[in-house]
Amino acid sequence: MGKEILLEHRNRIDQLDEKLIHLLAERFEITKAVGILKAEQGMPAGDPEREAQQIERLHEIAIEVGMDPEFSVKVFRLIVDEVIRHHVRAAEET
Repeated sequence: MGKEILLEHRNRIDQLDEKLIHLLAERFEITKAVGILKAEQGMPAGDPEREAQQIERLHEIAIEVGMDPEFSVKVFRLIVDEVIRHHVRAAEET
């Protein structure tokens, strides 16, 4: 019985991991378009004010759902750092 429950949990985790990857791919597709627009407009790759607003917003959401807010910030920072790297590359290619 314990093994069946474990397998069910693992199956659900696998499904969620797949959804996370799909959501990240969708997010990066949108941020790629933003990066191209920023490059065309001569705008900087990063936007510290926007990032600070997002961190505050995600921090609050994490608390609401019972997640460690510091973890949510780490995940967001990882994603944003990758987005900025893409934006820099887009600017160099423009």
